[in-house]
Amino acid sequence: MKKSLKGISLSVLIGAIIVGALMVAGFNGALSATNTESFCISCHEMNVNYEEYKGTVHYRNRTGVRATCPDCHVPRDFGPKMIAKIRAAKDVWHHLIGTIDNKEKYEAYRLTMAKTVWQKMKETDSRECRICHSADSMDFEEQQGRAARKHKKMAEKGRTCIDCHKGVAHELPEDYDEEENK
Repeated sequence: MKKSLKGISLSVLIGAIIVGALMVAGFNGALSATNTESFCISCHEMNVNYEEYKGTVHYRNRTGVRATCPDCHVPRDFGPKMIAKIRAAKDVWHHLIGTIDNKEKYEAYRLTMAKTVWQKMKETDSRECRICHSADSMDFEEQQGRAARKHKKMAEKGRTCIDCHKGVAHELPEDYDEEENK
């Protein structure tokens, strides 16, 4: 007779724990695999913005610190990360139907995509930017005049990174109107 814990055999319980652990490990593996730059650019649609990103300070700079696609576009905390992953399902759909499958379509849709990202960044107080760029850690004395003034004002007025830094990692859309998007 096998030992049981309130009617559940010990072997069933151990089996369930092992299956559960394997499912958690698989889920974490899938999350890790989809949080890489190589995964992000595996769809040809992302090559347009990847090429322009390679010309920015977030890709190559004097310190050698690089921000990759997931660093800027995927939250680190579990809840917000899951919401971002669910929202990203639309990207798979748009890939399948060919919404931006060539440069011309990409450029025509660029402003819509940018506005979506900018809105998310405003709503989250540029959460992903602030992982590396914290106003609390900024030494305004070490920054150059205009940057020091703007960053100090940002900290005092509760503004967020994207209010001033649209186009910092990707080109601004041709039809972007700075006055309209303040």
